[in-house]
Amino acid sequence: MVTVTASLMDNPPVVPPQSAAPRVTGRFDGKAVERAGLVVLLVATAVMYLWNITINGMGNQFYAGAAWAGSKNWEALLFGSLDPGNFITVDKPPVSQWVMGLSGQIFGFSSASMLIPQALMAVAAVGLLYGATKRVTGSHYTGLLAGAALALTPVAALMFRFNNPDAVMVLLMMAGAYATVRALEKASTTWILLAGVALGFAFLAKMLEGLMVLPALGVVYLIAAPNKIRTRLLQLVGALVAMLASSGWYVFVTLLWPASSHPYLAGSTDNNFMNLVLGYNGFARVLGRNHGGGGGAPRPPADPAAAQAAADAAQQQAGRGGGGGGFGGFGGGQVRGVERLFTGEFGFEIAWLLPTALLAVVLVLISRGRAPRTDLARAGAILFGLWIVIDGGVLSYMSGTVHPYYCLSIAPAVAGMFALGIHEMWTRRDVLLGRLGLSALILLTGVWSFVLLHRNSGWFPELRWAILAATVIAAVLIALPWARGNRRLATAALALGLIGGLAGTSAYAFATIATPHSGGGPTVGPARAGGRGGMGGFGESQANPALATLLEGSDAKWAAAINGSSAAAGLELQSDRSVMAIGGFSGSDPTPTLAEFQADVKAGKIGYYIVENNQRGGGDTDSANGGNGTGDRGNAQSGNGTGDRGTGQNGTGNRTPGATGNDERDRQGGQTPADPVRDQTDAGNQGGGFGRNQHTDITNWVTATFTPQQVGGATVYQLTGYTG
Repeated sequence: MVTVTASLMDNPPVVPPQSAAPRVTGRFDGKAVERAGLVVLLVATAVMYLWNITINGMGNQFYAGAAWAGSKNWEALLFGSLDPGNFITVDKPPVSQWVMGLSGQIFGFSSASMLIPQALMAVAAVGLLYGATKRVTGSHYTGLLAGAALALTPVAALMFRFNNPDAVMVLLMMAGAYATVRALEKASTTWILLAGVALGFAFLAKMLEGLMVLPALGVVYLIAAPNKIRTRLLQLVGALVAMLASSGWYVFVTLLWPASSHPYLAGSTDNNFMNLVLGYNGFARVLGRNHGGGGGAPRPPADPAAAQAAADAAQQQAGRGGGGGGFGGFGGGQVRGVERLFTGEFGFEIAWLLPTALLAVVLVLISRGRAPRTDLARAGAILFGLWIVIDGGVLSYMSGTVHPYYCLSIAPAVAGMFALGIHEMWTRRDVLLGRLGLSALILLTGVWSFVLLHRNSGWFPELRWAILAATVIAAVLIALPWARGNRRLATAALALGLIGGLAGTSAYAFATIATPHSGGGPTVGPARAGGRGGMGGFGESQANPALATLLEGSDAKWAAAINGSSAAAGLELQSDRSVMAIGGFSGSDPTPTLAEFQADVKAGKIGYYIVENNQRGGGDTDSANGGNGTGDRGNAQSGNGTGDRGTGQNGTGNRTPGATGNDERDRQGGQTPADPVRDQTDAGNQGGGFGRNQHTDITNWVTATFTPQQVGGATVYQLTGYTG
């Protein structure tokens, strides 16, 4: 060794310059291989997510109506208005509507122009996760594994092909995580500020839910950034300021813009954005106090035992099937606690790799226990681990409305942590911790996939046994001491384990893509007999060609007015005309007043007042998910709030009094002929099963003043020509 050192220090002989050796063609260098692998990953993700994307039609028509309005009117685009007449917004900030509405303005509004940007967000999220994971591990292949795991997560395959705001929110959360990883490398102020900007826009996508990753990003930077603690604190303060600036400008727009000239901010009690942030879409949702929508007081079920029975039945249904059309889209949220993310519809959507990711956090932290403070692999485990624990903990214990697809918010962290754990144990396979740790990760993935598939045992039963066999064999081979020295055989065993471990989540993701979804509670996996791809019909306006034709002939600012945003959005999509959504989503928003409505009618701004026979009203505002629908005469599972009529069309049908305590009547025996006016009035009093409607005075005034006519399945009152 000394001799070599001395020779290197001696003056080397002068060598005449030589021409560079000719470059070998037909081979890829390391960078080219990495670029090719990334291209394959992104192209495969794009093909998978764009394939037959219009199978989902208008998806959730609540948000589709807002995207349509944004494609017609710039003010509607800015505020996320439900209608081009700018009467009321959707009850979320408008970032998602900006993307879909702007696409509609450029390409013309359609299912494709609305949903294709959502799928492209999946490609971007996969690319960012690849980049973040590659940087913390130094491994291109680990980045590919993380990106593929995200693309093959069922909830990602569901929501990145749908039009809810969750897709853009998760993309921005992932952008914040990627920027934080870049900042960790060289303590970059620029990158940590960009992380703050990304989270600011995530807030404008879905408010506080978009900030659930914030604690993880702040903690990991404070721990692992390679600079002084004082500088780190100042940089984080700067990132916080950047976040407030990137979100606060829109808040100031809503505050400074005269309230009388912008659409009412749905979900708020006073047309104030901060009321929506802190109440309806904020702490009230987490603490379970948002049942009444914008101002309706929460009220307990009239029959707690019946409500619990319905919840139990829903959970059992979700646990058995989990496929398209299952009640799990709503009922899966009934379980509260640690088990929520592992059971029912939640389990099918996110849990495939979740236990493995949690085990990986522990293994990586143990493995990197003596690494320097700035160690990137440990920093990655802290980032992804805290993201899962904090965001997943909120999802597990929140008492308000929670839908299984909310778990999309932790999908990047689960996929990234899974890949990081596999990489760390693989590189340490020369020691017992690495071999046993890698074996445990593979085995846990396979066994848990077996358990999840067993819950839907009637679907492709051979798959779960193949997964179990592949992962058990791979785990045993990896655990043997020979795995230390025989890289080729160890690689084959790892490949077998990964293929087996990812087979379950992949199968459910592809089954999700092959199944049409609509409404507000879409579910993952294969469609079941008689099922649909979600809670499609609940809270949504059913097709009525005759009514659409009637509205097309109206030249009023609002061709019609109807109770509830989902019904209004459905009519807009059918008729291509603006429709006023009285009371917003749940019917409880305090707009319009009777005097305001009468003034608009007198001014000729409203063409018709619509009462849809057997109209189904609101549910959670995220969803148009009318599990608590107004005046619902369906199965008890499709309407578990007060105001449901029985267990079937010919059931007993005990009608429970609503919040106002009126209309306590029984409908015994067969189906009673529809009374649309009274049904609509009842719906107002019942408040959609979860909040008090404040607009029965409008219904009463219209029915007392105008003559009804039957148009398809709706009762219509023509309002034009009224002079007071």
